[in-house]
Amino acid sequence: MNEAQLKKMRDEKGFIAALDQSGGSTPKALAAYGISEDTYDNEEEMFTLVHEMRTRIITSPAFDAEHILGAILFEQTMDSKIEGMYTADYLTEKKDIVPFLKVDKGLADEDNGVQLMKPMPDLDDLLKRAKERHIFGTKMRSVIKGFNESAISQVVEQQFEIGKQIIEAGLMPIIEPEVDIHSAEKEQIEEFLKDDILYHLDNLAEDELVMLKLTIPTKENLYKPLIDHPNVIRVVALSGGYATDDANEKLAKNDGMIASFSRALTQDLRVDQTDEVFNKTLKDAVQSIYDASL
Repeated sequence: MNEAQLKKMRDEKGFIAALDQSGGSTPKALAAYGISEDTYDNEEEMFTLVHEMRTRIITSPAFDAEHILGAILFEQTMDSKIEGMYTADYLTEKKDIVPFLKVDKGLADEDNGVQLMKPMPDLDDLLKRAKERHIFGTKMRSVIKGFNESAISQVVEQQFEIGKQIIEAGLMPIIEPEVDIHSAEKEQIEEFLKDDILYHLDNLAEDELVMLKLTIPTKENLYKPLIDHPNVIRVVALSGGYATDDANEKLAKNDGMIASFSRALTQDLRVDQTDEVFNKTLKDAVQSIYDASL
């Protein structure tokens, strides 16, 4: 693991940009950017268009290391190039931003109020390629929609089990058991989730380090014990569907938690904006998310 990047993630101010829309969520991301599904004929064309969108974001002067610590990439983005360099190398060498990779294969069907991750039979090979592409860490998402203790524990168990596999491969896992912001039992879920995560953190070896990506909690500073845990490098917040201003307002009330926003970062960007307007719009979003992360 890159020690300079580890120190940056642990100590410096800023947030993580989530640019990891997968095949399933890419059409929605493109539509929000102003590119409708009838403008491309197949998956290859779709991924070309979304890489052009991500390239425009990453190469923008507003996308800078002063405000942004890391960026989460989709597998196809990792294997694509920006200005002749693989994306992770461009982020590291040109931007001084730490690259992460989304490694999950999507969500299984809902069962007992949760969605586990689908099986990842090729994970070892993907982690090996990620190391070769100079990726620092990984991210994997599950979703909790209802309060069911055994089901929530199953989500956390799966996350930490795969997290240890990622640690053994020499990468930093971001463990992400998302709580649905629309759940009527959100606060109850979060209380139980916090304690279950703490149990697993307490059973890690001293050198087994993780990051956590969590829904902004209903109860302010609920996750402070996780932030302060010696095995946790950083706790980052997902926007979970909140609009930028709402997500920033909620995040700012949680000390030590920083943003890892996707939609809240890109929601006002459009393909037909001039570079001047695009960069100004991105700069405003970056600054507002950075301020909420302080």
